[in-house]
Amino acid sequence: MSAKRKASPKARQLKGAVKENVGRAFGDEEMAAEGSSERARGELREAGKKAKNALKR
Repeated sequence: MSAKRKASPKARQLKGAVKENVGRAFGDEEMAAEGSSERARGELREAGKKAKNALKR
């Protein structure tokens, strides 16, 4: 399993949010879009973990 895949969802969300805001601050729309998608992936992964934990109970 790669290190990117092992990163916690919260860390991915934080990294994406920072990347998104830096991209917007400097007018780099590509970086802002990458950050937005990375943040969304973190949110999806976190939701998946929550659903998985709910089914285990």
